[in-house]
Amino acid sequence: MSWTFFQGNWHEGNPKIIGPRSQAMWLASTVFDGARAFENTTPDIAAHAARCVRSAQAMGLEPTKTSEEIQELAIKAVAKFPKNSELYIRPMFWAEKGGAVPDPESTEFALCVYEDPLPPANGFSATLSSIRRPLPDTMLTGAKAACLYPAISRPLAEARHAGFDSLVVLDPWNNLAEFATSNLFLVRDGTVFTPKANESYLNGITRQRIIKLMIEDAIPVIETILNFQDLEQADEAFSSGNHGKIQPLTRLNNKKYPIGKIFRRARQLYWDFAHNKRQSL
Repeated sequence: MSWTFFQGNWHEGNPKIIGPRSQAMWLASTVFDGARAFENTTPDIAAHAARCVRSAQAMGLEPTKTSEEIQELAIKAVAKFPKNSELYIRPMFWAEKGGAVPDPESTEFALCVYEDPLPPANGFSATLSSIRRPLPDTMLTGAKAACLYPAISRPLAEARHAGFDSLVVLDPWNNLAEFATSNLFLVRDGTVFTPKANESYLNGITRQRIIKLMIEDAIPVIETILNFQDLEQADEAFSSGNHGKIQPLTRLNNKKYPIGKIFRRARQLYWDFAHNKRQSL
């Protein structure tokens, strides 16, 4: 089940909203964001809407919706589904016209909300990626831009063919950056470590939220420069991201990790936050 808001109307299913002459089709001006609805909650929906607007501005577009309007539309879309549905909320901006430089005056907007069950927190496996994150002066690394994702898709497909679920990706300076599509945390001796945000990877909204929640819960959190060996020597590790929220790493190459107590606490803290901050749908 899927609903999309486009040009003032709601469309069911997968509406055809761009064509072969659309700038976004062939020159990739699309930016988007991802939020979640589950258990009658929409955690951090305002932050996701605001980031979508910032991403559009970084792409050189002129956002045609404010973050408040996007949030309002998202809540209306969620109300079209049965209560407690597990949904993905995806606002998008793109240019309809332009060449190498998108025409900001042609900016279009759509909001797509669809059923997408949360994955169970059973653990995932990972291996080291063959590619690194780009330098922040070479790509729109601070935006959630669709053009960033193809670079990771081929090594991720190779990893999955080899029996792994995800990748550990390094930054341009060979330090730990993130997992393929989510942020990275590791635990040693009861302290949580996470790569320091350096603009080579997206500083996720769920990442920022879980760091704040852990600190408030008196869990030590250190944002610092880390290397691959730090992850190999960790007591436990986990990811944060919109699609799966908080997921435990259970295998890195041949090393197995427990689903640890810090991960369990972090996940519970996030679920408590989501329900305390829920909005009426």
